[in-house]
Amino acid sequence: MALMDIVSPALSDYLLAHSSQPDDLLRELAAETAAEFPDSAQMQISHDEGELLTMLVRLVGARTAVEVGVFTGYSSLCIARGLPATGTLLACDVSEEWTKIARRYWDRAGVADKIDLRIAPALDTLRELPEAPTIDFAFIDADKTGYLSYYTELVPRLRPGGLIVLDNVLQSGRVVDPAATDRNTVAIREVNAQVAADPRVEVAMLPVRDGITLARKR
Repeated sequence: MALMDIVSPALSDYLLAHSSQPDDLLRELAAETAAEFPDSAQMQISHDEGELLTMLVRLVGARTAVEVGVFTGYSSLCIARGLPATGTLLACDVSEEWTKIARRYWDRAGVADKIDLRIAPALDTLRELPEAPTIDFAFIDADKTGYLSYYTELVPRLRPGGLIVLDNVLQSGRVVDPAATDRNTVAIREVNAQVAADPRVEVAMLPVRDGITLARKR
């Protein structure tokens, strides 16, 4: 089975044209990421997804957020912009090389004081968090084989009404291809099944870009 275009190029252009437009800073960040890391630039979310993250953070009324998987900071910047001035984002990544770009853009955007970047395995960082349900919003967009562990640690720490967003849950259509048995696809199928069956959350999977799942704590 060939990889699926969940959104055709023409529709992609239309979606981007009819969403709030990125400012010069976001455009510059996207361009620098593509230039500096051409083989990894596809890991950066698209701008319409960034707008969705900002909107979801605001709709939830989030003050405390967690991101697993920072890359060069585009999604972090979008999440931080949705938080109030006193809000905080715990950003988890393992790469100093990628996140040094993120730090520069957070500074320029005026959101650096909201973001606590932890360079360490995300699972270790999450397990060190208090067990009280105080997190309002979480975004998971990191190594796919770790998704279930990240989700498992975050759900008990999410307050009722809080939201977890998981990215890349369709794996370019491979999740519905029985012949696709690579580690990432198998891991995403498992987390998709477990999230959908989790009685602690209400779940909606959406065909946004490579698929996102919204899991709202009951």
